[in-house]
Amino acid sequence: MSSGNATRRQAIAQIGGLGALAAGIGSIGTVGSPAAALAGVAAPLAEPDALGLRHYVSRPDLTPPAVAVTSAKNAPTDPHYFFLTAPGSGPGPGGGMIVDRHGDLVWFSPSTDTKAKFNLNRQTYQGKPVLTWWEGAVTGGHGDGVAIIADKSYKVLHTIKASGDITPGLTIDLHEFVITSKNTALVTCYRHASGVDLSGFGGPVDGNVLSGVIQEIEISTGKLLFQWDSLDHVDLTETEAAFAGGTADQPFDYFHINSIQATGNGDLLISARNTWALYKIERPTGTVRWRLNGKKSDFAMGTGTHFFWQHHARLHPGELLSLFDDGAAPPEEKQSRGLILKLDTTGKKVSVSRQYKHSRPSLLAGAMGSMQVMNDGRVLVGWGTNPDFTEFSRDGKVLVDAQMPTASPSYRTFRSDWTGEPSGHPAIAVRHHGNGGRVYASWNGSTQVHRWRVLAGRTAGNLSWAGAADKHSFETTVTVPHGGPHFRAVALDSRGHVIGRSPIVRLK
Repeated sequence: MSSGNATRRQAIAQIGGLGALAAGIGSIGTVGSPAAALAGVAAPLAEPDALGLRHYVSRPDLTPPAVAVTSAKNAPTDPHYFFLTAPGSGPGPGGGMIVDRHGDLVWFSPSTDTKAKFNLNRQTYQGKPVLTWWEGAVTGGHGDGVAIIADKSYKVLHTIKASGDITPGLTIDLHEFVITSKNTALVTCYRHASGVDLSGFGGPVDGNVLSGVIQEIEISTGKLLFQWDSLDHVDLTETEAAFAGGTADQPFDYFHINSIQATGNGDLLISARNTWALYKIERPTGTVRWRLNGKKSDFAMGTGTHFFWQHHARLHPGELLSLFDDGAAPPEEKQSRGLILKLDTTGKKVSVSRQYKHSRPSLLAGAMGSMQVMNDGRVLVGWGTNPDFTEFSRDGKVLVDAQMPTASPSYRTFRSDWTGEPSGHPAIAVRHHGNGGRVYASWNGSTQVHRWRVLAGRTAGNLSWAGAADKHSFETTVTVPHGGPHFRAVALDSRGHVIGRSPIVRLK
């Protein structure tokens, strides 16, 4: 293991209390699936190595974690792709990845020793689908980095940085990056505030804390449009976190902001993990309209509605609200759950509409996690620090259950359609096979390849057809009787049109 990987893994283990998970409940995230609920298995892929990584002859530089997907019989196949970010806390470098419904790789962008990737998602910018993610350094349970927008060719369109207009020195945090309908970016930041009285917690009078900051930034110009700081609106006494630190080297993380949503009336819904509460924020004043859960809830919490250390809160039509209820760490519940609540904002009451749990095995997340509600009522739950994600029907039937290697959870998991048209060339590698050759072809990020054609010849300037095969996975193997020694792979779409050509390689 490189020293860079070790440092990154140690930092990732601090996100949202994950250090406590490693100390006390690390064995809970056992890989497994509710097998009794699932009848069908996806098409088999090449076996990963002993560490759970996949390897490709044509792209030896790509070693993504394997994703094992089990699907129920007749499970819906749309949307086609899952969007994940392996954090690098397990084997391999981690990175942003798209896989298909069988778990086969579509695109992988590895992290580096200095730039981890989190929160890969498909969003819309200026009316077009884009990929978005965060990249940077993970330090002390949050991120110091930038937000990225890339187009369908995976070309970076915008690198968004935090504004220092009001608070100098801020950087964008890993927890949230939302593109609004106005083509602005909502991002989280963590501010190190000093001179804060922590004597009520047993800390210093002039202590140090982390506050949660929201910025709305105009993407095209980088102009700051709005900023909100938790210290201006949420008292330290609302925290549910055990006091720790309070020093310059270890500021007390009393709030831990981890999600933002722009609501229909222009207000914001935010989630703070360490207060166990959601806040409806009025713009432009920043006033808290209401709190849900936590020590100062404005709602009467009905049976089963309390949540703990939550993530990824979203409001939906009909006064429904979804979130991932971690339940730990430290543990307050026996199981994590995807939770849909019914809000009565007039009567200030809340009740459980639906909840979703992973039963075989029971999963409890010490941090992270997500819950996506799809248009037809299906939900996709990413189980936080467990390397699992599960898709349920509206009524709770397991449709898809998937796992990555045990030490490679995804911060969030999404399902969406995507058209990838990488600007580079397909990759090719050739090995001897009898009197002919075995060709390995791939094109990282392409969703349009339907078939591979192999050309071969004695000279690079005189190649002819040597064989072909339908694309069967990220890397397709084509065995041809021609000995070359020069080879090229040609990518064809579903109509038989050429969409890409690999470089010509010589079999040695």
